[in-house]
Amino acid sequence: MRDEFLLDPDVTFLNHGSFGACPRTLFERYQERQLEREPEPVLFLARRLEGLLAEARAALGAYVGADPDDLVFVPNATAGVNIAAWPLGLRAGDEVLSTNLEYGALDLTWEHVCGDFDARYVRTPIALPLTSEEEIVETVWSAVGPRTRVLYLSHHTSNTALTLPVAELCGRARERGITTVVDGAHVPGHLPLNVRELDPDFYAGNCHKWMCAPKGAGFLYVRRELQRDVHPLVFSWGYEGDDPSFLARHEQQGTRDPSAYLTVPTAIEWQRERRWDDVRARCHELARRAALELGLEPLVPGTRHDLFGQMVALRLPDDAPADLQERLFDEHRIEVPVAEHDGGRLIRPSFQGYNDEADLERLKAALSVLL
Repeated sequence: MRDEFLLDPDVTFLNHGSFGACPRTLFERYQERQLEREPEPVLFLARRLEGLLAEARAALGAYVGADPDDLVFVPNATAGVNIAAWPLGLRAGDEVLSTNLEYGALDLTWEHVCGDFDARYVRTPIALPLTSEEEIVETVWSAVGPRTRVLYLSHHTSNTALTLPVAELCGRARERGITTVVDGAHVPGHLPLNVRELDPDFYAGNCHKWMCAPKGAGFLYVRRELQRDVHPLVFSWGYEGDDPSFLARHEQQGTRDPSAYLTVPTAIEWQRERRWDDVRARCHELARRAALELGLEPLVPGTRHDLFGQMVALRLPDDAPADLQERLFDEHRIEVPVAEHDGGRLIRPSFQGYNDEADLERLKAALSVLL
């Protein structure tokens, strides 16, 4: 499978989690869509695009377990969470409850949005290493108070690579009248996803990470009864008329390149043809072995396979080189992220279909030299 991707063959790429990687077949389909547009841009963008986007949303809806009319395409999950954050009706003193495991860029989003409404963004600490889903649920829920208006969680965290029990927490929040916003940037193509079963109010996901679609393909699900008040980040032709629809407002935003969105059905089919459940299982086993064999403390016990997927976060020793990520790349041609968390540092190898045991062995050998 490595030959199907456009990755540099001289680099051991263990960082699919950051930006994904696109197979040659899907990138070529992406370019075909662009070439299809240019001979007659008016025909493509003004007359055909609405139908093409509907076809792409139908395929995506079937894949993620959501009605396609409740989905809109966005450039990435960060854009989706930003769209969700503004129409929540926050007031002075309200609280948006989250954890200390969230993606840093979206911590900034919530701090900015809460600041505009004189609300508070509350980040509940989650003790690591994790031992059970129940522990996470009770820790988060113990922080719910009378001013909690919104619960914001990652379905699968970024730096710490942990799967959070969002279904249980969304259910509790619904009973309490708390709005739920879920960041699923790392979920589609990585973990099983059925939005109907999770039952959030908002769910933002990426297609360009683990689904391997071209960069710039994400989606936002919005519960139908909330859609009237949910506006895109760009106001444009979609607002023409007395009662513009949810889809029109979000799809008609001026001239932009929809090619990545239109490639999503091809990405779904590409993975299906390669029996992707088997690929995920093989990559999960590599992540499990990394947790056991690299000699570093994992954030979940090796026996709790349900709390991580195809990537795993491991604590680095205090005396690890400050420039470890750079040296892994410069000296060993290994691309793997190192990030700070809770006063320490983590290394997060991720494994995709193009990785195999030899990649894990290269990382193991390099760390034995550098640590």
